[in-house]
Amino acid sequence: MKNIQINANSFFELLKLKDTSMWEIFAQMIDEDEKEIIFLDEEEKILFTYLLPNNLEKLEQDRQQFSQEYAEKLSSQN
Repeated sequence: MKNIQINANSFFELLKLKDTSMWEIFAQMIDEDEKEIIFLDEEEKILFTYLLPNNLEKLEQDRQQFSQEYAEKLSSQN
């Protein structure tokens, strides 16, 4: 498994500038190997990690699960 470290702030700013989703970027990164994507803050502390699967079907399942959990968190805040 490959480890990929990403500065979270820079990554999400780039997504905004490019008007693209992280899922589109993740789909482009898929190959035969699983990857652990490690999101870091400005002080290089780990914010969260994501295990990028090696196929688009699993990525789509992850995207749907993330969307559902995110929607639930937003609704519980209201």
